Amino acid sequence: MNKNDNYTSVFALGGLGEVGKNMYVVEYKNELVIIDAGVMFPRDELLGVDYVIQDFTYLKQNENKIKALFITHGHEDHIGGISYLLQNVNIPVVYASRIAQDLITKKLIDRSVGYSNIELFDDSSIIKFKNITVEFIRTTHSIPDSYAIVVRTPNGTIIHTGDFKFDLTPIGPMADIHKMARLGDEGVKLLLSESTNALSPGFSASEEIVDEALGDVFARATTNRIILSTFASNIYRIKHIIETCRENNRKIITFGRSMENAKDIAIKNGLITDSSIFIDTNQAKDLKKHEICILCTGSQGEPLAALSRIANGVHKQVQLLPDDIIVFASNPIPGNSSSINRIINKFYLKGVKVYTNSQFPDIHTSGHAKAEELKWMMRLLKPEYLMPIHGEYRMLKQHADLAVSCGIPEENIFICKNGDSVIMDNSGVHRGKPIPAGDVYVDGSRVGDIGSVVIKDRKIMSNDGVLVTILNINPEKHQLLIKPNITTRGFVLVNENANLIKEIEQKVSEIVNKSLSGKYSITDIKNQVILELNMFINERTGRRPMILPVIMEVKK
Repeated sequence: MNKNDNYTSVFALGGLGEVGKNMYVVEYKNELVIIDAGVMFPRDELLGVDYVIQDFTYLKQNENKIKALFITHGHEDHIGGISYLLQNVNIPVVYASRIAQDLITKKLIDRSVGYSNIELFDDSSIIKFKNITVEFIRTTHSIPDSYAIVVRTPNGTIIHTGDFKFDLTPIGPMADIHKMARLGDEGVKLLLSESTNALSPGFSASEEIVDEALGDVFARATTNRIILSTFASNIYRIKHIIETCRENNRKIITFGRSMENAKDIAIKNGLITDSSIFIDTNQAKDLKKHEICILCTGSQGEPLAALSRIANGVHKQVQLLPDDIIVFASNPIPGNSSSINRIINKFYLKGVKVYTNSQFPDIHTSGHAKAEELKWMMRLLKPEYLMPIHGEYRMLKQHADLAVSCGIPEENIFICKNGDSVIMDNSGVHRGKPIPAGDVYVDGSRVGDIGSVVIKDRKIMSNDGVLVTILNINPEKHQLLIKPNITTRGFVLVNENANLIKEIEQKVSEIVNKSLSGKYSITDIKNQVILELNMFINERTGRRPMILPVIMEVKK
């Protein structure tokens, strides 16, 4: 396809067909730059998995080409995987904006990753390598210091939008629309544009609307304590809340490590100028209920977060009061709705008033561009080619349809999967060879050794339980010494199913004695017990517990 190597390859190792795990790569000859290294929170069926990260195989194989990692902004789905990446791949330098740098530094300290080569950039920075030059465009998002990344290559200019929206009355600086338009006039070969809200028509609401809505909630709660949960990384929202509390003469207690970190970073960077509004639980004892706001983590229903522990009545420092007001100032991440609804129901059962975005839309606005804003970005940058990124397939497809309505030819739009590559050369942009890409599961301190077989086993255990049979065998006499010992967890209660357990004991004895009558190995006996007992139990109960034979050889 390419007779020489004068072409640029662009592909994603995460972020396509999913919301999260963002990582994009631009490669020209012996130079490779990475954009973002995020995590994805696991779906319900990934039992016991904490995070999902990218497969770094390609980066490891091409380590000598890597020039830098560039970070668009400081949200977990863009920086959460950095500590794992740095432990597996040599990254010469990480470029990040000031808020992202502080968040990354804290993350690396927490995970005991010794890496300090994080360089700051702003919208005036220009990073030059031999063939690739990287610049930055200030954008508006729900966290300060968010940027689009401009990658200039010998085959044309690529722009990665990062997460963005167009807000004409933002809390922080305006997006640099003039720079976008100027780059559009210069010529943009390929646009990688986020698709999270492509299915939502119109424009996203301004943060100014949220400010008014939160102010209204606080103004009505003249005798109530307010417990408010939002994303800790949504620093602009936290800034809103602080200003609203100050206007309503409320002090703030924060709970949750990530919330504490966000507060400290906001104070350090001057986004919060008066820290006297924050108090601890001891100081709160001297205040009335309507003088307190509890700001905590857990807006996504995380079971160990502060809000969940408050709902369950197990928080050590906060006991729910009958007239408390609970505010969810966030949108559910796809896949988290059931967890959030469980928490909301617990609050309702306890009689407290709950404000959510579904009932009161103005208490949260998305930081992601809706359909008209995506069109606006395309009109400003005027790309020849588009690769929709950061979204499930239906979002990518809708973004592609929006692009067609903006005059981008359908054949110039690439809806890709993780690992699909697009090639930029002198003839244009077209599909290239696939790159190894996949999911890697993080389970506590274990990374990558939690495969599909382990997940399948966990599903079986969670649905049908476990049955352990302990067998004592005399290898010299080829004899089962005593009847099998049967123990179950999550299958049936032994005391209440004596007849079934007795039948299982007899069946196991038959299987083992039959195996012992000929030439055998311990592995053969285990496999035969699993095979025959599985069918036997399924016939009796309709269930398939995980069967674990434990064989002990006893010589007498």
